[in-house]
Amino acid sequence: MLEAGSRKEDIAAAAAQLAQTEAQLAQAQAQYDIELQALADTKLYAPRDGIIRSRILEPGEMATNQTTALVMAVMSPKWIRVYMPEPLLMKVKMGDKAKIYFDSMPDKPFDGWVGYISPTAEFTPKNVETPELRTALVYEFRVYVNDPDNLLKLGAPATVVFPGVMVPRQ
Repeated sequence: MLEAGSRKEDIAAAAAQLAQTEAQLAQAQAQYDIELQALADTKLYAPRDGIIRSRILEPGEMATNQTTALVMAVMSPKWIRVYMPEPLLMKVKMGDKAKIYFDSMPDKPFDGWVGYISPTAEFTPKNVETPELRTALVYEFRVYVNDPDNLLKLGAPATVVFPGVMVPRQ
C-alpha cells in the first residue's frame, strides 16, 4: 500500500501555496511600482534651462498639479516685452528687425527681431512712463534679442527701435 513519491493532495496543496505566493509577489510589485512613481512625483523638472526667480512652495509642502511651486525665467532665447500703441500696429510685423539699447550699455546696440504679436489689445501696463499713455490700448510684442555673450540681465530697462517707424511724441 505504500506508494513512492508525493501524494496528489500534497502536490495540489503545494501548487495552491505557490499560486498564492506568486499573487502576493505580484501585489507587492504593483505596490512597489506605485510607491516608486509617488517618489518620482516628488521631484520637479523644468521643461527647459532657466533661472529660478522665486520659490512659492517650500520643500515638504503639499502641492497639486495646479499649484505653482516655482517661478522660472527662461534664459534662452531672451526677449523683451514691448507695448505698441494701436496706431503703430500695422507698421511692425512678425520677423521685423529691431535695434535694442540698454541703459547699462547705451553705446552697444543689440540686434533683435519681432517674434510675437499679441492678437488682443490691452490697457497700457502701469509701468509705462507717462500717465497719458497708461490709458491707451496697446498690443504686446516680444522682441527676441541676440545675446551670444550673455551680457543682458533680467528686467533690465531697454529702448527698442524699429527702423523706419517713428513714434509720435505726446
